[in-house]
Amino acid sequence: MSVDVPMQKKVELANDMLAVEEFCQKLVADASKQGFCEDDTFGIHMALAEAMINAVEHGNASDPNKKLTIEYLITQELFDLTITDQGSGFVPDNVPDPRDEENLHKMSGRGILLIRAYMDVVEYNETGNRLHISKRNKNTAKQRTK
Repeated sequence: MSVDVPMQKKVELANDMLAVEEFCQKLVADASKQGFCEDDTFGIHMALAEAMINAVEHGNASDPNKKLTIEYLITQELFDLTITDQGSGFVPDNVPDPRDEENLHKMSGRGILLIRAYMDVVEYNETGNRLHISKRNKNTAKQRTK
């Protein structure tokens, strides 16, 4: 059963993997409450986990004194989230493609690829320390086309 009440908030999270993990679970549960299907919530969870891990470990360099700022809107039609870290940023296009032959056996480097695979919108700010992602609900898109 879905809820027809938009969930919108801006929160500041500690740069801590446990806090990030708990927050990801809450957001995935909220998407499910809004009627997102299992495939969509799986994709949202994968993209969120990768984005948050990247922000904690790479953006904020695992510094416990830094924070993450999360802004989100979850409705029956859309999961929309922006995550900002306090790091100096990066250039997403400079990250090596994990599908290239020399990168296939590396144990890391697939996060951005996974985020892009599962989300409908993936945008970084010019600095590279803010990521905006969104996913349209397949269930409501199907209902509109009937």
